Amino acid sequence: MGFVARPNFRRRESHNAAPGQVDESARLDRLSIDTIRTLAMDAVQKANSGHPGTPMALAPVGYTLWQEALTYDCDDPKWLNRDRFVLSNGHASMLLYALLHLARVRDPADGGRPAVSLDDIRQFRQLGSRCPGHPEYGHTPGVETTTGPLGQGCGNSVGMAIGGRWLASRFNRPDFPVFDFKVYTFCGDGDLMEGVTSEAASLAGHLQLSNLCWIYDNNHITIDGGTGIAFTENVAARFRAYRWNVVHVADANDTEAVAEELKQFRRTSDRPTLIIVDSHIAFGAPHKQDTSAAHGEPLGVDEVRLTKRAYDWPEDASFLVPDGVYEHFAAGIGERGHRARAQWNEKFAAYCDGNPELAARLRAMTDRATPPHWDQDLPEFTADAKGLATRESSAKVENAIAQHYPWLIGGAADLAASTKTTLKFESAGEFEPGEYAGRNLNFGIRENAMGAVLNGMALEGLRPFGSTFLIFSDYMRPPMRLGAMMRLPIIYVFTHDSIGLGEDGPTHQPVEQLIGLRSVPGMIVMRPADANEVVEAWRVIAGLKDAPACLILSRQPLPTLDRSRYGAASGLARGGYILSDAPNARPDVILIGTGSELTLCVAAAESLAGQNIAARVVSLPCWQLFDRQDEAYRQSVLPQAVKARVSVEAGSTGGWERYVGADGAMVGLDHFGASAPIKDLMKAFGFTVDNVAAAAKAQIAKWKQP
Repeated sequence: MGFVARPNFRRRESHNAAPGQVDESARLDRLSIDTIRTLAMDAVQKANSGHPGTPMALAPVGYTLWQEALTYDCDDPKWLNRDRFVLSNGHASMLLYALLHLARVRDPADGGRPAVSLDDIRQFRQLGSRCPGHPEYGHTPGVETTTGPLGQGCGNSVGMAIGGRWLASRFNRPDFPVFDFKVYTFCGDGDLMEGVTSEAASLAGHLQLSNLCWIYDNNHITIDGGTGIAFTENVAARFRAYRWNVVHVADANDTEAVAEELKQFRRTSDRPTLIIVDSHIAFGAPHKQDTSAAHGEPLGVDEVRLTKRAYDWPEDASFLVPDGVYEHFAAGIGERGHRARAQWNEKFAAYCDGNPELAARLRAMTDRATPPHWDQDLPEFTADAKGLATRESSAKVENAIAQHYPWLIGGAADLAASTKTTLKFESAGEFEPGEYAGRNLNFGIRENAMGAVLNGMALEGLRPFGSTFLIFSDYMRPPMRLGAMMRLPIIYVFTHDSIGLGEDGPTHQPVEQLIGLRSVPGMIVMRPADANEVVEAWRVIAGLKDAPACLILSRQPLPTLDRSRYGAASGLARGGYILSDAPNARPDVILIGTGSELTLCVAAAESLAGQNIAARVVSLPCWQLFDRQDEAYRQSVLPQAVKARVSVEAGSTGGWERYVGADGAMVGLDHFGASAPIKDLMKAFGFTVDNVAAAAKAQIAKWKQP
């Protein structure tokens, strides 16, 4: 190396060291910490993009967590009982990438290659690198969840902690705790300002999740200057009010104090822990330390050199990993984690022999497979003109499935009685403080946190569902987007899906929500039209492995169609199908509907038939599934030759042109609703048989050959 590390942090030195002599272990600690810092500086400088300040500040804390607390086998980053590390302040991604690299975390799915190589770090934020600007789940081995939108990682970690408690209660046995992992989360001022973090912290405190530890980087810096929340509020008092254990480390460089508080967390058994750590952003940078300039831009070539000089680092060296650093990590987290997993594996083999049913269940969860016979009690609904609200039929289907789907767990944002999402069979139970085996989870009125928590639960292998009114999906959009990005099989049950909820008025009547959800890449959105389409929707959803799904349900009763007269509801699996057809399958016009408006299309078709006009009715409950079908099938349902088309849906007409054409008719709602009884609203806004029939005739006239 040619240089001697000078301690810039507090650590108890060996009693064997001579006076004034730097203990070798302490020297390697400091060397490792400064390697994290310089890798972050160099990566951001080379990319000319990124956030160097926080990795430089938190390097001692991240290093201490990984080297002294985290139970994690670097050869198997998917080991079931590993401790989870979430970087909620995901802009500090180079901190995580440096740790993954120095600890030599491997990717078993790719022949054991490094999860993050030095070349990946050199290509930070570049196309094809495993080091994108913010951590991405599924892209970089060792990244537990996608973070960056502030606060979402905090919410995910609560879901992971919930998952850990539920798994332990269901799988642990007195002779072997299959699951006893901890969840550690780094967060900053920005995370704690976001409302989702407050919602998630409140829920975690209520549930007494003592397996959860947040480490708050209190650096008094945000982008717009010195406006960190520590200036304006008492963070410690806030979290104590949430019923958290709160401790304080006065200097991020005091690794001994950090290690002691991590030990204290592991001894706490009745509440989550917040460790407040005072840090200096861009620690060591002579001109940018403790300034917002160090947050989101490279330090600059000259400042990098000066900072390395302050670390006693070779000023011209880039991406340097000094001799001994890899070995030091291997002797710490490497040996500890490998030993822990080996001991766990030995006991787990005996556990599987003694508990084959539980072992099979755990394998199925890990593989995101459906359990055997999950669909054996699905109900069938007979034709009924009065029918059921689809929220009511969904409740029957969900309960029938859940009894054979042991890891289906979830709840609502204090609306379970309205969304009909309570699991009511005897063994379901409630997930409550100290009682973690239940499958009904009350999220409280915390939609944003509910979405983030669902992501964390899904990452632990559970099949979570969450529910609220469709209008309040707006509160959940950030975590739903991330769930789709991570391809997590989460189930969202949204009820009160249109102006059909009536007197509650426009504040509660969704208009633009459907098209908004349909626009999320990878999101499956289903709006079933009757009870039997609900059955088929759940059948599709239960089998999804790599996509979230939204089930959009009505408050008002919808007729249960007579399937001996109409197309089979199983057509829903293809996204859209012919419900009823014209004589000889040669329609003059095609009426396309979803949800509560499909029966309006049926009635309009019957009215047109009385006028010698042949109409085809198409049910199109899921655009995404329909668009995946081959061209031949899509043409068989919506033949290009039939230009006269009408869509009918009580929501925004945006997007419907792809199915009715640029000149097609769209009976929809491109304005907000009103407060009135449902019958008055439907008439006032054109959702009537006469209006749909008139739109159909206008379409026929438009496309009639001269």
